[in-house]
Amino acid sequence: MMKKNLAKQKASPQPQGSCAHCCGNDETTEATEKTTNYSIYLPAIISFTMLMIGLTLDYFKVLPFFKNHIRLAWYIAAYLPVGLPVLKEGWQSIKKGNFFTEFFLMGIATIGAFAIGEYPEGVAVMVFYGVGELFQGAAVKRARGNIKALLDLRPDHALVFRDHSYIPVAPEQVEIGEKIQVRAGEKVPLDGALISEKGSFNTAALTGESKPISLKKGDPIYAGSINTSGVIEITTTKEFKDSSIARILDMVQNATARKSKTELFIRKFAKVYTPIVTYLAIALTFLPYFFVADYIFQDWLYRALIFLVISCPCALVISIPLGYFGGLGAASRNGILFKGASFLDTMTKVNTVALDKTGTLTKGVFKIKDLVIYQDFTESEFMSYLIAIEAQSTHPIAKAILEHATDKSAYSATEVLEIAGKGLKGKVNGKTVLAGNKSLMNSNKIKVPTEIDSILESVVMLAIDGKFAGYVTIADELKEDALTAILNMRKAGVKKIIMLSGDKDSITQKVAKELGLDWAKGGLLPEEKLEEVEQLKKQPDTKIAFVGDGINDAPVLATSDVGIAMGGLGSDVAIETADIIIQNDQPTKIATAIKIGNSTRKIVWQNIVLAFGIKLIVLAMGAGGMATMWEAVFADVGVALLAILNAVRLQKMQWD
Repeated sequence: MMKKNLAKQKASPQPQGSCAHCCGNDETTEATEKTTNYSIYLPAIISFTMLMIGLTLDYFKVLPFFKNHIRLAWYIAAYLPVGLPVLKEGWQSIKKGNFFTEFFLMGIATIGAFAIGEYPEGVAVMVFYGVGELFQGAAVKRARGNIKALLDLRPDHALVFRDHSYIPVAPEQVEIGEKIQVRAGEKVPLDGALISEKGSFNTAALTGESKPISLKKGDPIYAGSINTSGVIEITTTKEFKDSSIARILDMVQNATARKSKTELFIRKFAKVYTPIVTYLAIALTFLPYFFVADYIFQDWLYRALIFLVISCPCALVISIPLGYFGGLGAASRNGILFKGASFLDTMTKVNTVALDKTGTLTKGVFKIKDLVIYQDFTESEFMSYLIAIEAQSTHPIAKAILEHATDKSAYSATEVLEIAGKGLKGKVNGKTVLAGNKSLMNSNKIKVPTEIDSILESVVMLAIDGKFAGYVTIADELKEDALTAILNMRKAGVKKIIMLSGDKDSITQKVAKELGLDWAKGGLLPEEKLEEVEQLKKQPDTKIAFVGDGINDAPVLATSDVGIAMGGLGSDVAIETADIIIQNDQPTKIATAIKIGNSTRKIVWQNIVLAFGIKLIVLAMGAGGMATMWEAVFADVGVALLAILNAVRLQKMQWD
C-alpha cells in the first residue's frame, strides 16, 4: 500500500387592479416611461391653475361678471382636461359591460356636483384624483426601476469573428461555438467560455455582488456581465434565447403574473365592493325621503356624491400590488429573484429550512487531500485510470480530480455509465473500471478495506477488473457566511434547520455539528431527499423551504413549499424549477429573502388597515352630513398617496 499526502496541492478551482388609468397595460406603461417631456402633467396643471383662479374670483368677487353661465363655463373648462380622460375610460368600461369601476364612481360624483351647483368641488375632486393617479404612476415606475434595470442588461449587439474580422451581429443571430469579442466597458452579449488568459467582470446587476470577479481562461462567463478589463474573447456556449440572462429577463418580466393571495382577494373584493357602494349611494339619496320629515333632495344627493368619492377603491387596488411590486424590486436589488409575489407571502410562513450541503453551505470547490494505492500501480498509472473515467463526469469532485492532474490521461474511457448517487462505470484501456463511493463497490461485490469507514472526508474509490485499486480523499470547505446564514435564519423566525446531503453521512454530520443544525442526514440519493421532504411536509403546521444547487435537487425544489436555488444564474434547471433564485451563492440571502417577505407583508397590511380605517370614518361622516367633498378627496386620493408613500419605503429598507 502506498499513501501520499496531497493536502498542500492546489485546490480546484406592473401592478394592475381596477385603477388601470394610472397603471394601464404594459404597452401604455412602456410608452409613458419613454416620454421625454412633461406633457402628461399638463392637463392637471391647467385644471389646477384654473381651479385656483376660479376659487380666488369666487372668494374676493373682484370680477362682477364671474357668475351664472360665465362661472359655469369657466369651471367646465377647468374640469375637461382632467375629467374627459376619466369619463372616456368609464364609457369604454361600460361598453365592455364593466359598469362599476372607479371611473364610473368619479364621473357620477363630479357630474352630480355640477348638477347641484357645486362647481369648484366637482373640479377639485377630479383634479386631485388626476394628481393622485400621476403620483401612483410615478410610484409604479420607481418600484419597477430595480426590476426594469435588468432589462438594460440586454445586449444590443455582439462582435462576432466572421470572414477574418469582427463584425456587429444581433445576439439572436450568433451560433454556439462562434468567437466573440467584448471590449472594455461593454456587456457580455451571450453565455460563453473565456478564451483570453484572464478577465475582470462586474456582475453587480446579475448577482447583487458589487466586487468585480476575476476569471481565467476556460471559466464560464454569463451574458449581462460588464467587462472591466481590456479587450477579451469568448467562445459562445449557448444561443441567446437559452442564455441565463434571457431566461432571467423572461422570469422577471412575468414575476407579477403570479399574484399573492392578498392581491387576488383585493381584486375580487373591489369587483363586489364597488357595485355595493353604488347602490348604497342611490339608497342614501332616496330612502331618507320615507323617514326624514324635512327631506331635501339636493342635500341628500350631495351626501351620496361624497359617499361615492370616498368609496373609490383606488387606495387598495393600487397600493397593495405596488407593495408586492416594491418587494420584488427590493429583492432583485439584493441579488434575489422571486418568480412571483405569491412566494413573497409564502416565505413569511416558512418555519423549516432544508439545505443541501455541497455548493449550498460549502464552496463545492474540492481538492485532493490524500491518495492511497493498494495494487501494484504507480501513482501515474493509478491517476490515468481515475482521470480517464472521471473526465466523463461534470460532478464537482470529478472536476477537482481533473484539475489536480498535471498531465492528461494516457487512456480514454468508453461505455461510461453514470450511476446516480454512486459513481461511474466504464471501460479504460480494455479493463472494467469503477470509480465512486462504497455503495458502488458493494453493489459490484468489491471488497473495501475497513480503514476507509473511519475516514470523514469524501472518498473516491477505484476498482479495476473487480479488484480494489485504491482511493483518493476529497476535501471541501464551508462558505465564509455559512454560520452567519444559520444564525440569521433563526433570528428571522425559522424554527428548524436541517441538512439533506448526498455526501457520506460522516461528513454531513460533521458539517451539521459545526453549524449547529437541528439534524442532518447524509448518503441520500435524489429520490431519498424527495422522500424526506415529503415526510416533513406531512407534519402539521410545517412550511418547508428547500435550498439546493438546482440540478440533482430539482425534484425536491419542485416539491417543497418554496424551492430556493443557490447560484441559479448558471443553472438552467435552477431557473426552470426553483421559485426563488439567489444569484450570488451566499446562504445569508435566505434570511434576507424571509425578511423582505415579512417587510412586504407588513407594508401591505398597514395599507389595508389605513385605507379601510379612514374610509369607514369619513363614510360615516359623509352619510351623517358632517363631511364635504374636501374630506372625501382626502379619504380617496389622500389615503391612496399615504399608502403609496408607505409602499415606497420598501425601496429604501436595508435587510442585511
